[in-house]
Amino acid sequence: MIDPLDRPIWHALRSRQSAFSAGGQFALRYQADVSPFAAAVDDSADALAALAAVIPPAGSILLLQAGVVPLPPGTVADMVDEGVQMVARRLEAPEVPPEVLDLVDADAADMVELATLTRPGPFLSRTHRLGSFVGIREDGRLIAMAGERMKLPGLTEVSGVCTHPDFRGRGHAGLLSRIVAARIAARGETPFLHAFASNHAAIRLYEQLGFVLRRRMSVVALRREAA
Repeated sequence: MIDPLDRPIWHALRSRQSAFSAGGQFALRYQADVSPFAAAVDDSADALAALAAVIPPAGSILLLQAGVVPLPPGTVADMVDEGVQMVARRLEAPEVPPEVLDLVDADAADMVELATLTRPGPFLSRTHRLGSFVGIREDGRLIAMAGERMKLPGLTEVSGVCTHPDFRGRGHAGLLSRIVAARIAARGETPFLHAFASNHAAIRLYEQLGFVLRRRMSVVALRREAA
């Protein structure tokens, strides 16, 4: 049995997030304004061909899965990196201070602006629709946020964790991550998350919050080979 977390994108798009999917039987991707993440059901020739077919003609997709990622014929990898997947094993639900806000559609432009500046991961115009987000504003400006991204049966990913550079060092990332994770756990689900293996500061923070390493993951940016 393959653990769904080994291919979290595929299992999210085949289950709780099927409404955001594009593709077919062997490969799926999130809709273009939601996320560039995509996945194949396995590494068979049919699946790899289907994966290549979901790459936009002038764009790319992101893969996140366990093990070595074979490249589909006719594709080029612009990035190959190592990530970590972490799962919550112990969580303490924090008190939610009054400055923490539940973010809504009206906050979407500010969320994209903050994510574009801080680069916590791909964040597009409808990424916020994947789950609930919380944030902190100061003088009307969104300075920190965290929320949910991939959703599998019994599992929800903590993602989009970022703080404006002018407001770091105040504990916002840890507080908002803890709030999001605690809300996931309160629903009877297990929180999980991803980080680049080289992002030691983020990994230390998540360990302090009660997350433990599950396994290493491959991260690949894939585009079509030029004609």
